[in-house]
Amino acid sequence: MLKGFKNFVMRGDIVAVAVGLVIALALSTLIKAFTDAVINPIIASLQGGRSMGMGWQLGRAGNQATYLDLGAFISAVIYFLIFMAVVYFFIVVPYKHVQARRGVVVFADPGPLRVCPDCLSEDLPAAARRCRYCGADERLS
Repeated sequence: MLKGFKNFVMRGDIVAVAVGLVIALALSTLIKAFTDAVINPIIASLQGGRSMGMGWQLGRAGNQATYLDLGAFISAVIYFLIFMAVVYFFIVVPYKHVQARRGVVVFADPGPLRVCPDCLSEDLPAAARRCRYCGADERLS
């Protein structure tokens, strides 16, 4: 039973992507709470005074609709960076390790590429004998 579950989770199709998405969404909630409760107050305190946060008021004072909230943007950038780091180090790296043990290469660097002298396409595989875009033959550089 556990072997079947393991094979189910480690398959390289849409089911594995769905499992990864569910895990990522759960992590997203946790990281969002961290940025709202910890990062936002730190950014708002950098502005000082009794302002609405780190930013500028573009319209009438106290109007939230015309407030350019730079602190919220900085918080969103920090949220994105933390989220992507967590996904990479807790989902991608272990998945690559397990798949490598099974003999499967995932998320590999692309192989060497060649350039077509006729249409200048730069994404042709090194072993290609013909350009996939213009059909140039045997003269690939």
